[in-house]
Amino acid sequence: MATAALLADALADEAILSGDEAEKVLGEVAARLRAGEVVPYLGAAVVGMSQPDIPLGPEGLAEFFGKKVALPRRARGNAWASAQYIEGYKLRPTVVAFMTEAFSAPIKPAPLQSWLASLGLPLIVDTWYDGAMRKALSDQGDWGEVQGISRAGIGENRWFRFYDSTGGEAKAADAAGWKTLLYKPHGAAAPAKNYLISDADYVEVLTEIDIQTPIPDAVKDRRGGRAFLYLGCRFHDQMLRTYARQVSKRSAPPHYAVIEPDQELSLNEKRFYAAENIVPLAIPLARACDILMG
Repeated sequence: MATAALLADALADEAILSGDEAEKVLGEVAARLRAGEVVPYLGAAVVGMSQPDIPLGPEGLAEFFGKKVALPRRARGNAWASAQYIEGYKLRPTVVAFMTEAFSAPIKPAPLQSWLASLGLPLIVDTWYDGAMRKALSDQGDWGEVQGISRAGIGENRWFRFYDSTGGEAKAADAAGWKTLLYKPHGAAAPAKNYLISDADYVEVLTEIDIQTPIPDAVKDRRGGRAFLYLGCRFHDQMLRTYARQVSKRSAPPHYAVIEPDQELSLNEKRFYAAENIVPLAIPLARACDILMG
């Protein structure tokens, strides 16, 4: 009975567009993206196209943590639980040091990131911890960044921090003058080693995210009236779905998600796509990038 109820509000397989139909829709989305009407929402697979020497995705990060310390069985394979274990037994500075080491390798932006940087878009959301999107934007003068921050050990009542194009800390009011705002909801290695990564980090955020407190006003302003295009993302974990849902809240669906044609969506992913009015496009990521940049 419960399974039937879950399936009832899940995305039907026929709702996943593929082949020529999917490519046609993505071509239309590309035109809207160039016009600034669509917000790109990037996952780790996008920077992975440049083959960087960094962990890619939560599973890769969990594997990295497992090579640094002996993890209990309950934490193995889970990046957030691994970070929480390390934080509990070796304290927060060790987590920060490990994260910084994980993302310290020189990194080249993927072609899609360089292309997005050249468009002067109002908002780019990048959900991984690397600095490739920041590097891609470095040649563009009129931009800035806002990052989610861990409140562990921070006395200030702030959920995020703003940075200008040089990496210097900026004020929230400065964002109004930036043509492009890069939003890193989970933090990043550059410029200031901000990381939302442990279970404790997310417990604090998730207690208030439904009322949007952890989402910067500058992001709320720029998402209004725009659709989202999810690229290189998976939503097989509840936390990832929660963030995507809250970041895109009060925007303008339908949204679109590029998924690999051989990717098997979990039931929860199908329910998420259906609930959030996201149209899955079964196109290989490399081919999708060609269509977008073409």
